Amino acid sequence: MASRAPVATGRLMLGLRKWYYNLCGFNKLGLLYDDTLYEDADVKEALRRLPENVSNDRTFRIKRALDLSMKQQVLPKDQWTKYEEDINYLTPYLKEVIRERKEREEWMKK
Repeated sequence: MASRAPVATGRLMLGLRKWYYNLCGFNKLGLLYDDTLYEDADVKEALRRLPENVSNDRTFRIKRALDLSMKQQVLPKDQWTKYEEDINYLTPYLKEVIRERKEREEWMKK
């Protein structure tokens, strides 16, 4: 019986994640999670390193979301970004930028 608890907890957590993801609302505008990150220096550098096609897709999603927001509309439900489809396209670049920045800061301390 004890071996079943972690599985149930995992399913519960996944359900909560999906619920919170839909509650945030950015998926109703067709945005991905990485589209909503605050653009500090690290994020701007990571965006600069994105491949052109990924950057163009991001720009399209953001412009569409701004247009929908201005019109106070949302996409039809079949076009909403689903939790399973949301990929972290920026996260690998962002982790690399942060690692490089920390390494540079350590180097400057010496």
